Amino acid sequence: MTQAEKEQDNGKEKEKEREKEKEKEQQRGVKRPIAPPAILEPMQDQIQSSFVVVIHPGSRTLRIGRATDTLPVTVPHVIARRHKQSGQPRYEDALLLREGLNKPESKEQRQNGLKMVDQAIWSKKMSNGVRRTPVSAEQARAYNCQVRPAVLDTSSRVKWTNTAHHPPYLVGEEALYVNPSDCYSIHWPVVRGQLNVHPNPGGSLTAVLVDLETIWSHVIKKHLEIPLKDLKYYRCVLLVPDIYNRQHIKEVVNMLLLNMGFSAVIVHQESVCATFGSGLSSACVVDVGDQKASLCCVEDGVSHRNSRLCLAYGGSDVTRTFFWLLQRAGFPYRDCQLSSRLDCQLLQHLKEKFCHLDQDISGLQDHEFQTRFPEAPALLYQVRLGDEKLQAPMGLFYPTTFGIVGQKMTSLQYRSQGDSEDPHDEHYLLATQSKQDQIPSASCPFVLILPLFFKQSSKSAADRKAISRLGGALDGEMGSQGGTGELSDLPRGCGSGGNAGGMQGEMELGPGQGECLMGAGEVDEPLSAHLSRKTAIMSQFESKALGLDKAIMHSIDCCASDETKRKMYSSILVVGGGLMFHGAQEFLLHRIINKMPPSFRRLVDNVEVITRPKDMDPRLISWKGGAVLACLDTAQEMWIHQREWQRFGIRMLRERAAFVW
Repeated sequence: MTQAEKEQDNGKEKEKEREKEKEKEQQRGVKRPIAPPAILEPMQDQIQSSFVVVIHPGSRTLRIGRATDTLPVTVPHVIARRHKQSGQPRYEDALLLREGLNKPESKEQRQNGLKMVDQAIWSKKMSNGVRRTPVSAEQARAYNCQVRPAVLDTSSRVKWTNTAHHPPYLVGEEALYVNPSDCYSIHWPVVRGQLNVHPNPGGSLTAVLVDLETIWSHVIKKHLEIPLKDLKYYRCVLLVPDIYNRQHIKEVVNMLLLNMGFSAVIVHQESVCATFGSGLSSACVVDVGDQKASLCCVEDGVSHRNSRLCLAYGGSDVTRTFFWLLQRAGFPYRDCQLSSRLDCQLLQHLKEKFCHLDQDISGLQDHEFQTRFPEAPALLYQVRLGDEKLQAPMGLFYPTTFGIVGQKMTSLQYRSQGDSEDPHDEHYLLATQSKQDQIPSASCPFVLILPLFFKQSSKSAADRKAISRLGGALDGEMGSQGGTGELSDLPRGCGSGGNAGGMQGEMELGPGQGECLMGAGEVDEPLSAHLSRKTAIMSQFESKALGLDKAIMHSIDCCASDETKRKMYSSILVVGGGLMFHGAQEFLLHRIINKMPPSFRRLVDNVEVITRPKDMDPRLISWKGGAVLACLDTAQEMWIHQREWQRFGIRMLRERAAFVW
């Protein structure tokens, strides 16, 4: 018998033995286990966090790094572009100057704001129970006007950026130190959280997107040491503001996937990422940046749309106000100009060094600072300051101190203007659904939600119940600094309780967005008339600005339930670099407790303001949260892949974003 025949016989014997065992088990009543199905290979390879780039673009600073990095690369978010033609006029985006400062009412408004600040400083006692003694600017001015600088070194050892080889562009610090006499224009592509589209040179949407792509590509190549041709192996997490411009986000995602060549992208909001980065499940996130302050209540990874609020002021407005106060006090560096980018950087440094929110620091104090500019000696100045160091940051709570007139200072989510690539958007739902018909759940746009972090926590009935509460809040603020600025965006059909009448009420009278100022019975009027009336009412508040403490309470009050409000009061998370003043935590806590509604003082056990969770730099918390998000297995369904974007476009954002698009 050959070897092959022996193996064949052995196989037959083993098969007979298995059949006999099977018959015995059936006789004993023993059930054989069901064989598991064949395991399918995963559709996507396991994502490696080292191949995920997290991008947090700010108005003044870009933070970018791999998801595995401890700290991101931080560079000024600016680019200098060489003129293509000789004799081309030079253009430079302003650092501290902005629209609305040179109006006839600006000076009067600034003075009125300063009076309110002085009254607030005097009314709050110091920790020893004694009221502060006001220090007039004249006391400091008498000394400062006599100060003359001392020469530390005949050379400052600071040089202009070398442009002898005529580079087409310069990024970050190199762009900041371009000699004004060189043929370069300076552009900051993001302003107040939005793309810096303006009518001046380099201000078109296309030009701004090219600037963004150039800056990000340069930093990725130079600082992250990733060749641009290898970006097809990398994924990207993009952090966007809570109140976003849909068209801008669409164009940036298009740039990341198709121009830069990332294989996939996740788009998420800064506030939710801030809670991830701080390790909090729920919080009222207060993000004070250089040019804007945004507020949003986040619960279990969900950003409450009604609580989103954006204030068009931030750290740069405090810097500019500090300069105005310094001038009143006889600032010894008399050549300082807000039109000079190097002087603006010096003022930013002085604000961070001297300003505070500690009521116990009072009286005149002597300070010193240095100036080091290219082609100039290094100088040492002495300066005597009093209440100016406290008055400037208090402008965040009394924004009239900034002297901004005729500008939209408070805004909510913009109403979507629609997009030709997304035919089944909220406008489609509004036009095709009647009040009497129910909306079948199958017709709702499908949203992929993170199972561990994202859940719907509010009902349409509770939202409508919040309308009357917000109406009172807005009416109370109408006489002073209250108000909202933007029309609401329409929520999607799903999640509205299934009742089309309820959806109509939510879509056209969105809670927390000013529509509550009109009676509920007026919803039945024609849509065009309703929108025009709503626009007229909202325009009354567009130029008003809420103080930071009032904005926090306004945002929390827009939450649907008392339980959610209680959570938010007990966890107020302050991130960003605009409120990093000594004593800011205690100062903000004091103001919120004093202004809380009496009914909530009994319900809230402990009001807590968190400024440094886990001793982290508050400027990096949102970026860190984006890195955490990239590492979660539960985030796999949020990735928008390059081929999907090529095929479906903006519809993928509505399908994959973890927030209402």
